[in-house]
Amino acid sequence: MSTSHAAHPDRLLPVDPGTRSIARRLLAHVEDLPVISPHGHLDPAMFVHDEPFADPTTLLITPDHYVTRVLHSAGVDLADLGVGGSDADKQAAWRIFVHHWPMFAGTASGYWLEQEFEHVFDINPDRLATDDADELYAELSEVIARPDFRPRALAEAFGLEVLATTDDPLDDLAHHRTLAEDPEFSPRVLPTFRPDAYTKMYNVGFAENVEKLIDTAGDGQTGYGGYLQALRNRRRYFIDHGATSADHGTHNADAHPLDDAEAQRILDKGRAGTATRAEALAFEANMTYRFAEMSRDDHLVMTLHPGVHRNHSASAFKRFGADTGHDIPFSLDYTTGLQPLLSDFGENPDFHFVLFTMDETVFSRELAPLAGYYPSVYLGAPWWFIDEIDAMNRYRSATTGAAGFSRYSGFIDDTRAYCSIPARHNTSRRVDAAYLARLVGEHRLSEDRAAEIIVDLIDSSPRRVFKL
Repeated sequence: MSTSHAAHPDRLLPVDPGTRSIARRLLAHVEDLPVISPHGHLDPAMFVHDEPFADPTTLLITPDHYVTRVLHSAGVDLADLGVGGSDADKQAAWRIFVHHWPMFAGTASGYWLEQEFEHVFDINPDRLATDDADELYAELSEVIARPDFRPRALAEAFGLEVLATTDDPLDDLAHHRTLAEDPEFSPRVLPTFRPDAYTKMYNVGFAENVEKLIDTAGDGQTGYGGYLQALRNRRRYFIDHGATSADHGTHNADAHPLDDAEAQRILDKGRAGTATRAEALAFEANMTYRFAEMSRDDHLVMTLHPGVHRNHSASAFKRFGADTGHDIPFSLDYTTGLQPLLSDFGENPDFHFVLFTMDETVFSRELAPLAGYYPSVYLGAPWWFIDEIDAMNRYRSATTGAAGFSRYSGFIDDTRAYCSIPARHNTSRRVDAAYLARLVGEHRLSEDRAAEIIVDLIDSSPRRVFKL
C-alpha cells in the first residue's frame, strides 16, 4: 500500500479536525460523480484511433505548458522537451524533468502530477525524488503499453461523461461524428466553435483564413456580409454536430460594435494586411459583440477568455509556435468593455455568457458584481495560472458574497494533458468541500444545504450553464 502524501484521504481538506470531518462528508457526495469537462483542448482523433500513447514524455511533459514553463524558467531549452514538434530525445527529456522535479514543489502542476502518478499510474510520486529516472521511464512505458491504458479505456476509468474539444470553424468534425455514431463509446465528445483565427487580423494568416471562410460558407456573398454569414453557417454546422458552446480568446474585454460601413473598411484593410493595431482591436471588439448577437439567435453558450498577452516571447513563438507556455496575463477593464454587449443581451436568460479571467483582482471588483446582476453572466472557473489550490480558495471567497454559488460555470480543466483530467477535477471537488465545510462550521450554512450546493457546483452547474 502506498505511503505517499498524494494518497492521503484528507488531502486539501481543512487542518482543523471538526471542519475536516464536515468536509469529508461533503466530499463523499461528489467524489465519485462523473467528470463533466465542457472546455478543453484534447484531439478527438485519439478516441477514434484509440492507439497506445507513444511514450511517457509525449504523454506527460511535451503537451503540458504548465510543466514545460516551469522547466524553461530553470533555463531548459523547450526544444529539449519536444515542444512545438521539435525533435527531442524522449528519454533525455524525461531525465531533465526528473532532475528538476524539486522545482515543482508547491506548484499546481506539481500537485496534479503527483496525483496522476499515484492514482492513474499507481506509482508512488515520492520516487521522483529518489529513484533512477530511466527506471521510472521504463516502468511508465510498460504501464502505457497496456490495453487498459488506451484513450478509450482511460475515459471509462476517469468517469468521463462529457468532453468538449476546441475546434476550428472550418473543421469537418468527422471525428466527432464518428464518436457520436459509435455505440461502444459512451462519453459525449462535443466540438466547440473557436473562431479566433478568423477575427484576429493582427495574427499571421488572417487574410488567407478569411478568404477560405467566405469562399467555403459565405453563400456566395462577399465582403463583411459574406464574412458574417459564413460564421453563422459554420456555427449552425457545429450545432448540428453536437456543439453547445462557442469559445473566444480575445485580447481584451472590449465589445463595442461598429456600424457595417466601418467594419467593412477595417476588414478590407485587414485582408490587405494594412490594418493598424488599433483598427484590429476595434474589429475584434466588434466581433465580440456580433458573436453575442449570434449566440442570442442560435443559443450557443458564449465563453470569453480575455486578458492574455499571447505568445509573449517573440523568440519562442518563432521557434515553437503558439500555445507553448508563454502566454502571460495582464489587467483589463471588464465592466466598461462589456457594457454595450451586456446592455443589449445581458438580461436575456437564454443567452449564456461565461466570463473567465487570469487577473484574480477582478473577481470581487468586477466579475462577481456583473454575474450578481445580469441573468446571462456566469463566473468561469479560475483559469490557467490561477487554477491552483490557494487561488481557487481565494476565488470562492472573492465571488460568493456578491454572486452566490448559482452563477458558477462548473469546473473547467482547459487541458491538453489527458491524464491530468481526473486530478484536476478531484482537486476542484476537494477545494469546494473544504470551503463549504468552513461555512457550515461558522454556522453560515446547514450541512444539508452545503451538500446540495456541492452537488450543484460539481455536476448540475456545468450541465445547466453549458446547456448539456
